[in-house]
Amino acid sequence: QVQLVESGGGAVQAGGSLRLSCAASTRTFSNYAMGWFRQAPGKEREFVAAISRSGGSTFYADSVKGRFAISRDNAKNTAYLQMNILKPEDTAVYYCAAGSVYGTNRERQYAYWGQGTQVTVSS
Repeated sequence: QVQLVESGGGAVQAGGSLRLSCAASTRTFSNYAMGWFRQAPGKEREFVAAISRSGGSTFYADSVKGRFAISRDNAKNTAYLQMNILKPEDTAVYYCAAGSVYGTNRERQYAYWGQGTQVTVSS
């Protein structure tokens, strides 16, 4: 069982930045690919970014490409999402997730989920 806890959300003005963290309670963190998803009010949850076990490979949703960066520190059992040039449409609850398969944007490929952290971007 892997427990994930997100932090770093908050309120920011458009054009600002936030860094989300996802702390994992497992000694085998490096065995998992990590992903970030988000859910805006009234919308379905959507994929944001993913990173491979080693951190050597990443991919992004088109909507955040060039603005967001996913990373991980396997020594600290933590994944990150650096969000820059934030827009009001980035407002959502952000979730981190862990799975055994890298390279997927499908929720069902991720076995473990955090509780989410709210990000609010005002114009």
